[in-house]
Amino acid sequence: MSFPGTYNFSYYKGDTFEFKIYPKNSNRSAYDLSTYDLGNIIPGDGANFVISTSRGSTGVGAKITCVATISLADNSITCTISPALGNQMNANTSYVYDVEISKGSGGTVFTLLTGNISVTDQVSGATA
Repeated sequence: MSFPGTYNFSYYKGDTFEFKIYPKNSNRSAYDLSTYDLGNIIPGDGANFVISTSRGSTGVGAKITCVATISLADNSITCTISPALGNQMNANTSYVYDVEISKGSGGTVFTLLTGNISVTDQVSGATA
């Protein structure tokens, strides 16, 4: 595993947004996710996709925890912003995110992907 990759994207407010991550070892072989897919038996186990207005302790109060699901069938992680969570984001605010895999408290943690998110307000279905 190496440093996290970067993927900046635009999110259309109120929509479902999904992307997949296929982690690789430094030799380009698939990284084994089977030891991370523990069904969240221990809080924090598995994959985590978190959005915030800033990095570090200043962003703690503004965290949006989205869904990150490990699939052993294709050795991937699917990250999803649901419409309900996306509606918590504002078009005039800059957002950052991290996707990480972890093995519980004090265990292995790898940040796989990080980046910036820009938000565009919707036209249809817009809410006040």
